[in-house]
Amino acid sequence: MKKLVLVTVITVLGLSNVNAQDIKFGAKAGLNFAFITGDNSEDFDPNTDFHFGLLAEIPISEKFSFQPELIYSGQGYDTNIDSEGIIALNYLNIPLISKYYVTKRWSLEAGPQMGFLLSTKGGTEDYKDHFKTTDFGVSFGVGYKLDNGLNFSARYNLGLSNINNVDGVSDKNRNGVFQLSIGYFFF
Repeated sequence: MKKLVLVTVITVLGLSNVNAQDIKFGAKAGLNFAFITGDNSEDFDPNTDFHFGLLAEIPISEKFSFQPELIYSGQGYDTNIDSEGIIALNYLNIPLISKYYVTKRWSLEAGPQMGFLLSTKGGTEDYKDHFKTTDFGVSFGVGYKLDNGLNFSARYNLGLSNINNVDGVSDKNRNGVFQLSIGYFFF
């Protein structure tokens, strides 16, 4: 958490000379292909869900931009057990993405992400007490932006922290999510 705050402070200080007219605000939505990795997860299948949220793109130079986001993300996994089925994990994610423009339209994207567990559901039960309320990870991918504000991205969110919170269980599992997004910068 301290490292995330430090990175945010350094980034904000580094952006102090950015012209506010250059900042673009927008929204995005898309598909998630979510799963968990780690101990005893080989029998679980991915879960297909969605994400949506708000973002801003702050140019730092001609080639670099900073893109903070606030994203609702449906994640989880399919247990392949009839009584439980899909364990849905719904997060509010805050990715802090650095973008490097390889060309005018194509960008490489990477950065840390912090997630807050909002709710869970599996079968008829609420599993929220079985999972930690925060998740840390790193995101990386590619983006493509049109002049009219329309943009597309493909990203992988790699969970770095153990999400399990069950007493007496030593299994360590992490989130993994492939995301395909379409977005629009309003101004």
